[in-house]
Amino acid sequence: MTPSELSHCPGTSAPVDAVSEPSPPPANDIPAKLQNGVDKTGTPASIKLPQLLETAKEKGATDAVILAPHQVIVDETLAEKCLSPRCENYGLSRSCPPHVTGPKDFMAMLKNCEAALFFKIDLLKDLLFSSDRRECFRLLHQVASGIESKAIRWGFKGASAYAGGSCRNIFCYDEASCRVIDEKSPCRHPHTARPSMSGFGVHVAKLMETAGWHDDGPSPSPEGMSHVCGLVLLAQ
Repeated sequence: MTPSELSHCPGTSAPVDAVSEPSPPPANDIPAKLQNGVDKTGTPASIKLPQLLETAKEKGATDAVILAPHQVIVDETLAEKCLSPRCENYGLSRSCPPHVTGPKDFMAMLKNCEAALFFKIDLLKDLLFSSDRRECFRLLHQVASGIESKAIRWGFKGASAYAGGSCRNIFCYDEASCRVIDEKSPCRHPHTARPSMSGFGVHVAKLMETAGWHDDGPSPSPEGMSHVCGLVLLAQ
């Protein structure tokens, strides 16, 4: 499936048409430390951050919000659940434990960033039980990496994106192994595959609550709506 075909995962409510000119977000969408900030080109953060929100939607997000770093909650016990009970993807890719730096380093990164962009992609829950599951997670990684790339170009040189799911199962499911781990070679998808938030203990449910988005929590039922989420830390 080509990138253009992935612009709208089947069953999602992500927009497919061109997005209108960005409008200013509510004041609390812009963290206080950036309210009067500018980048090296002199562009005010009050302009740059709304444009990044529109970028998220243009690339396929259903919705996106700007949060202050302290609003991103990290819980080390969530990262520990990757090991116990052991996740089936544990250790299989560079984007999952034990090959990621974990919660402590992530919290240190939060202290050095100016803001965070949190986004979601709404989708039919039965997609998570279907053959389209991989394509929807691939879209998630494409949106996250796309926002990261745009943020870097706009002055957030330390921007870093995080998604969900194992990149091995999403991008290299038909390969014998992760090239980075087993061959010490470059990643096959360095411009798209991003680490999973779970390995860093990011409390996604708390982020959903802070963003004002409804979350039914985990459920074995394939009926109704669900979502996949991503996070981009914005550091200049």
